[in-house]
Amino acid sequence: MGESILDVIMSYFRENIDKLAGYTPGFQPDSADVVKLNTNENPYPPSPKVAEAIASVSAESLRKYPCPFLGDTFRDAAAEVLGVDADNIICTNGGDDLLTIVIRSFCDTNRPIAYPVPTYSLYTVLSDIQDCPPAIEIPFGKDGSLPDELADTGASLTIVCNPNAPTGSFVSPDEIKKLADKLKSKSIVLVDEAYIDYAQDNCLGLIDKCENVIILRSMSKGYSLCGLRFGFGIAPKPIIEGLRKVKDSYNVDSISIAAATAAMKDQDYFKASVNKVISERTRLTDSLRRLAMEVPDSQSNFVLAKCIDCDAAQIYEKLAEQNIYVRYFNLDGLSDKLRITVGTKEQNDKLIAELKNIL
Repeated sequence: MGESILDVIMSYFRENIDKLAGYTPGFQPDSADVVKLNTNENPYPPSPKVAEAIASVSAESLRKYPCPFLGDTFRDAAAEVLGVDADNIICTNGGDDLLTIVIRSFCDTNRPIAYPVPTYSLYTVLSDIQDCPPAIEIPFGKDGSLPDELADTGASLTIVCNPNAPTGSFVSPDEIKKLADKLKSKSIVLVDEAYIDYAQDNCLGLIDKCENVIILRSMSKGYSLCGLRFGFGIAPKPIIEGLRKVKDSYNVDSISIAAATAAMKDQDYFKASVNKVISERTRLTDSLRRLAMEVPDSQSNFVLAKCIDCDAAQIYEKLAEQNIYVRYFNLDGLSDKLRITVGTKEQNDKLIAELKNIL
């Protein structure tokens, strides 16, 4: 038999792309009449000032390219809130865009990435796209601590998701600094702080102490802007200058700049939204524990619940039958667990009620 059309088409791709599995995003249900707790969105809407900012974008500004330094207004606003210099900030099309830029900047066919696992599965996909050597994956300590071996991998880029997804565990800035100091002149350390809005601390202070640290931030979680796709990186100025060489020419647009700037400036609304999620996180964790689930403390907007004397995959399916969606990973170390986004009080109550029926 001859080759299939798929085989013919795939032969045009680079060999590593042909073999690539690709990233698997969380399920996005079509109906709005669901309890959606599977993709870590903030359950509350963004600041009303975001809609006002979008409405104020003029047709004339859309006719032209965004400002040449891409997000000057946002960088100024973020710099004021975070207490850094605007030149320490690079704007990106979501945090994933920064990951792409960083891996393109520091990795190649001879320069791998390393990270502790389990963690965000996009890291290895982006590494494979760049045709890097196989990613070096080292298990976290049992308490969520950084493995000592992470400092001895020889990787050119070391990524620490902090708070970590999908576990919600948190590594102290002091531990991250120790790692960065050990890797000085050997490896860039990227601290993925996509979920930092819900954590007890952050690594922002390392920018002035470590020449090899990049911090990833996202407007998706605490600021409720998943649909906007806006993120940013914070790093020493020489690193920012290098990353600008690699990013796409206009990687963030005028509308997203205006919206993200408005969200960043409305800190009162942001803090109130985050505090509501944190409060519900505590209540959800306690409720799940009362159902005999093992739930470690989380520093993110989700919890990772281990199913004791029950089957996580079956619970996931039964919840889905009731239009309640959580995340199940059929992976080593995660197959007995469910990752559950913290929802509103009403959403969390529906989840707990249905879990009681199932269990």
